[in-house]
Amino acid sequence: MSKGRAEAATGAPGVLLKYLQEQNRPYSAQDVFGNLQREHGLGKAAVVKALEQLAQQGKIKEKMYGKQKIYFADQDQFDTVSDADLQSLDAKIVTLTAKVQSLQQSCRQMEAELKELTSALTTPEMQKEIQELKKECAGYTERLKNIKAATSHVTPEEKEQVYKEKQKYCKEWRKRKRMATELCDAILEGYPKSKKQFFEEVGIETDEDYNVKLPDP
Repeated sequence: MSKGRAEAATGAPGVLLKYLQEQNRPYSAQDVFGNLQREHGLGKAAVVKALEQLAQQGKIKEKMYGKQKIYFADQDQFDTVSDADLQSLDAKIVTLTAKVQSLQQSCRQMEAELKELTSALTTPEMQKEIQELKKECAGYTERLKNIKAATSHVTPEEKEQVYKEKQKYCKEWRKRKRMATELCDAILEGYPKSKKQFFEEVGIETDEDYNVKLPDP
C-alpha cells in the first residue's frame, strides 16, 4: 500500500462518519466507496473496515437487507423534529425546487445562446468571408459582362428552329425504324435461320449495335 493510501485508510473512520452524518441516509459499503474514493483516495477494503469499526463502536447503525449490509447515521443524535418544523422544511423544499427549476431553465437558455455564439463567425472571420464573397461576385460580374458582349448568341427564333428540326428528324427516324422492323419481321416469318444470322447476311446494322437510343418524343 502506498503512503498516501495508508494515510487515507487511517483517517477513513472520521471521513465516513462525517459523510454519513451530513448525508443522513442509508448507504451500502459500495455506495460509500464509489462516492468518496476519488475525493479521498479510499480503497474499498479500507471503506468496509472503517464502516464495520464505526458500527461496532456504536457511532453508526448497521442493518442487513438480504445479503447486503446497509449503514446510516445513528438517529438518536439528531433532535426530534416537530410537525411544524416538518411543514416548514416541506415549504422550504418547494421553494428551493422552484428555484432550481428556474435556474435550470436559465442555464438551458444560456447554453443555447452560448452554442449559437460559438457557432457564429468571429469579426475577422466575417471580414474574410465578405472579402471572398466580393471577389467571387466580381468574377461573376466580369463573366456576365463577357457573355453580354459576345456576338455569337443564338436568337430565340434560331433556337426554336433547331428544336423543330430535331422533332422532324426524330419523327422520321421512328417512322423508318418502324417500317424496317415490320419488313424484317415479315421476312423472318419464312426465313429458316435466326434473326441475328439474317441481319449478318443482309448487312443490317441496328441502333443497338452502336448503343444509339432514339430520343423520347
